Amino acid sequence: MQTRPFPSTPNGRSPAGAEIRHLIEGETGDMIHSTVPGGQVNRATVHATVSEFWHVLSGEGQIWRRDGTSEETTVLRPGVSIDIPVGTAFQYRCTGPDPLEFLCISMPRWPGDEEATVIEGPWKPNAPEGW
Repeated sequence: MQTRPFPSTPNGRSPAGAEIRHLIEGETGDMIHSTVPGGQVNRATVHATVSEFWHVLSGEGQIWRRDGTSEETTVLRPGVSIDIPVGTAFQYRCTGPDPLEFLCISMPRWPGDEEATVIEGPWKPNAPEGW
């Protein structure tokens, strides 16, 4: 069993560009807290082996997703949950002045940043590189 406090500072940055805080790591998946500052557009990516569930806590944004059969852009606001199945191309951005914050569950465990391949997306990214 694990019990952890919310980290006071980010642990790093996702390959797309969000600040991340590791909340729980488990045998079958991980839970992180992601923050995208106001106006930030993250890099478009696709994952090789990991699927994700997101739940938006605060802020406003958009996520673009494309799989082998469809493509859509979804508004992200508090209370919205989305999935990103393995192999889905996606890009997200914060469209409001306040940070976009969400919980992300990855399944299986995140194997490392080589999991994500940066691709061309619909928006020009302005997210910082690395940590």
